Amino acid sequence: MRFKTALEIGKLKVKTPSIHFLDRVKESSKAVGDVLYLSQVDLQVLALALELKSTSHDPLIVTDDYSIQNVANQIGVDFASLMTFGIRYRLYWILYCPACHRKYPSDYKFKTCQVCGTELRRKPLRKTSIKKQRAFNGS
Repeated sequence: MRFKTALEIGKLKVKTPSIHFLDRVKESSKAVGDVLYLSQVDLQVLALALELKSTSHDPLIVTDDYSIQNVANQIGVDFASLMTFGIRYRLYWILYCPACHRKYPSDYKFKTCQVCGTELRRKPLRKTSIKKQRAFNGS
């Protein structure tokens, strides 16, 4: 009832991000290697935050999901954690085969090695220190 009322009186707006910002977030998530670990909704939340930031708003994504935090840091959107400490470094991931050690790009679509058939794993290729994010104070 509160949700419906907030919509009706204009205090709450439901918005979908534009394709331009969604594409930018997808490219950024590919760059850090989290593209396969984000749902379509995750990508839309990140894209909407980026779009709001471009219009002089100050969005804050509140999440304990490390992949969302990693991409948010990559695109310059503030984030805060609720139950975890959050990320300390932006990680750039790579997929690899633990059996034959073949490496694959982070957006490789298959879950198994094309050489030996072993299930792929991911590991950080490199890490970058992140800027201090805003603390969530519950307001």
